[in-house]
Amino acid sequence: MTDGIYDLFESVHTPHYTNAEGSQRIADRIDVHRFDHRPELEGVRVALFGILDGRRSGDNEGCADASQAIRECLYRLTPHGSWQATVDLGDLRPGLTEEDTAAAVESVASELIQMGIIPLVIGGGQDLTVSLYKALEILGQPAQVVTLDARLDFGADPEQVTSLNFMNDVILHEPNFLFNYTNLGHQGYLTDPDTLELLEKMQFEALRLGTVQGNIEEMEPILRDADLVSIDCGVIRASDHPAHAHAGPNGLSAASACQLARYAGMSDRLKVLGIFEHNRSLDNRDHGSQLVGQILWHALDGIFAQKADYPKCAIDEYTRYVVDLEEVDQAVIFHKSGRSDRWWMEVPYPLKKGNQMQRSHFVSCSYRDYESASKGEMPDRWWNTFQRLG
Repeated sequence: MTDGIYDLFESVHTPHYTNAEGSQRIADRIDVHRFDHRPELEGVRVALFGILDGRRSGDNEGCADASQAIRECLYRLTPHGSWQATVDLGDLRPGLTEEDTAAAVESVASELIQMGIIPLVIGGGQDLTVSLYKALEILGQPAQVVTLDARLDFGADPEQVTSLNFMNDVILHEPNFLFNYTNLGHQGYLTDPDTLELLEKMQFEALRLGTVQGNIEEMEPILRDADLVSIDCGVIRASDHPAHAHAGPNGLSAASACQLARYAGMSDRLKVLGIFEHNRSLDNRDHGSQLVGQILWHALDGIFAQKADYPKCAIDEYTRYVVDLEEVDQAVIFHKSGRSDRWWMEVPYPLKKGNQMQRSHFVSCSYRDYESASKGEMPDRWWNTFQRLG
């Protein structure tokens, strides 16, 4: 489909940006799909594209018009010193039905992922996260999903996929290749306790806004293990991002949202990132569009700064620490990268009858996890991963 991928997109109409201050703009560096130019995709690192469909976003349908405003704000920013080949495919045309749009998003994302290109998706309803998740199936490996949302998007009518319940489709999708799911930033008074209980039973996580804001650096290992990151702009407080039908007084700060986006981009595992539910019709002087543009800038900053230090093979290049926990009769093995000072833990697969071969799974962690183990406490990350491996 690569040759005809542009047939699904509207080309970009980019205004001229002056550089009276003598500085470059991203508009000068990004390769843009125009009416007379279709960028080559061979060797591209990142592909940006918008989605012009918000029909399943309920009363936030203005998110269908988000991409152009976000794009214009992003293009005005100064490009990164370590810029890598990035294209803007344009805006994916809405299908005749919501299902048509979802299928097109899945097809495009899958094609890009197979080519080793990271799609950055802007605009539309967060229900399209399902399409991005399905696009990962082509890789044939377990996937980890992280959402940033003020609410947990489960429940409601299972027959109708919307931005308020799309996680039902992710959790129940067959074949099931979801290894882990985490939501960052939910607010307790917007959350059904039964949903939290359900997530706990499934050994998934939901971290409240206060936990995220108060321990922002501890979110990095969670995002480092993510294949798919989906951001609902409603997770950001209204004073920093007013452009959402459900924007509220509490939420992530603009600075925290940008920091989390950079953490996501730095992950060697990242396959696709989407930013949804920005409603331009509710934007005050385009402040929200400016913020989303800056969030994208930080995601790109992370991608261009990836260290490629996930400990897959040359494990001898890492500093190894072994902590014996006598109370549980278990050694916890840590590995620290000399390139980035990041940490991982080895979590053994439970031994099964008839197969005594010991294998280990690497899970991202932090120095705080090593400190906990050194004090004789089993890190929660280790135990939660061990249970999922069973």
